[in-house]
Amino acid sequence: QVQLVESGGGLVQPGGSLRLSCAASGSIFSIYTMGWYRRAPGKQRELVARITSGGTTNYADSVKGRFTISRDNSKNTVYLQMNSLKPEDTAVYFCNAALPDIVYWGQGTQVTVSS
Repeated sequence: QVQLVESGGGLVQPGGSLRLSCAASGSIFSIYTMGWYRRAPGKQRELVARITSGGTTNYADSVKGRFTISRDNSKNTVYLQMNSLKPEDTAVYFCNAALPDIVYWGQGTQVTVSS
């Protein structure tokens, strides 16, 4: 069992930055592929970025070059650094921990990009 708690969301102006954090507890964090997903109003949840246990990353095309995912296994935490934010990045952002046969989700944190 894994518990995930996201933090770091908020209101930011276009062009600004935020860093999201997701703290995990309850299992061996380092073995999980960790991901950030988001759900914008009226849209389905989509993958934003993912990092494997070995450190391999992949990103949605819409955030490449602006967002960076990283993990600190010593702190059981995964981060999402978001730069050059756009209004279309407004969404609830969810943290995800995955193995081939099981997935855990956090409760989400709201990110609003608006002037």
